[in-house]
Amino acid sequence: MAVREQVYGFFIPSVTLIGIGAHKEIPAKIKALGGKKPLLVTDKGITGIGMTDQIVKLLKSEKMDCVVYDDTIPNPTDENVHAGVEVYKKNKCDSLITLGGGSSHDCGKGIGLVVANGGKIHDFEGVDKSTKPMPPYVAVNTTAGTASEMTRFCIITDTSRKVKMAIVDWRVTPGVAVDDPLLMMGMPPALTAATGMDALTHAVEAYVSTIATPMTDACAEKAIELIFQHLRPAVANGQDINAREGMCYAQYLAGMAFNNASLGHVHAMAHQLGGFYDLPHGECNAILLPHVEKFNLIAKVERFAKMAQLMGENIEGMSPRAAAEKALDAIKQLSTDVGIPSGLVELGKRYGKDVKKEDIAVMTGNAQKDACGFTNPRCPKDADVAAIFEAAL
Repeated sequence: MAVREQVYGFFIPSVTLIGIGAHKEIPAKIKALGGKKPLLVTDKGITGIGMTDQIVKLLKSEKMDCVVYDDTIPNPTDENVHAGVEVYKKNKCDSLITLGGGSSHDCGKGIGLVVANGGKIHDFEGVDKSTKPMPPYVAVNTTAGTASEMTRFCIITDTSRKVKMAIVDWRVTPGVAVDDPLLMMGMPPALTAATGMDALTHAVEAYVSTIATPMTDACAEKAIELIFQHLRPAVANGQDINAREGMCYAQYLAGMAFNNASLGHVHAMAHQLGGFYDLPHGECNAILLPHVEKFNLIAKVERFAKMAQLMGENIEGMSPRAAAEKALDAIKQLSTDVGIPSGLVELGKRYGKDVKKEDIAVMTGNAQKDACGFTNPRCPKDADVAAIFEAAL
């Protein structure tokens, strides 16, 4: 707890709908917020499986007009955002619905920031740079990982610098979040694994954050417990509705934790891999997580020991340090079981990218400036970050 004057915030959407069939409430909720002609921000993958049409038909059944922008890419860029802003303005939209995982939500948040405040998305890099409220906004989640449907975080790639901009702004928190496990049933095993490990990273980093509170601790602890119960079954059988619903709650709880306790150097470093190589965020987090937390362990031994217990490890009779090591072992085993690549080089090959040791110096410098690293429990020097990148190769 704080030993000096310190005020902690707790940010969540005004309304969250979780459960089977929750997506049917989308028209009512966008209307309740004052929206009449929403821009639906999503991606080609969601459109390709028919989910975009499903939501458009739902809106039309309630006599609501809707414009679709489905050009969001996996690591949304400044160009992505500005193109969406033009579509919003050209069609005289008055509200936002985002449909998908973190990429769609982040892109939609960026569009809303620029529509409301003017300027360019780059103007909002950092913490609470906006001055005007977002348009009415409903975020509909289709993955169990990023929790972007309920957070004040917006991550956008600056294409000129090849850097992911961390935008942390309470105004981008959606008015309504919708988490329906039915919309997650179609996720393939690899995406289920990647998003699930992203959620685990959120919970772990929030739990050892320098600004963790009893409220964020409660969320992080339950999220860790649920992820270790449900991620393996969800990867093994995507039609397991109980596992899907369990991960739905787990990722939301992890979001509540990191949305308020922030993150650490796993995310600070993963953002560089995404910005530099356009690699998938969840898998970058999964690979970096045990390496960064090995570095962090001496700062939070008791917390890592508690995590081992939450992960189902038997730590009876162990010293706190030995128990803490079991948490790192459990994270590695979970990654292996759900099919995460063993290192960054292997991950790069999977996506046709050449992850090189020569790029570590640039990524290290950028990681040290990333806002997510400010609450890491241990302060790494440049050499420490570079060594972690190298160990993760």
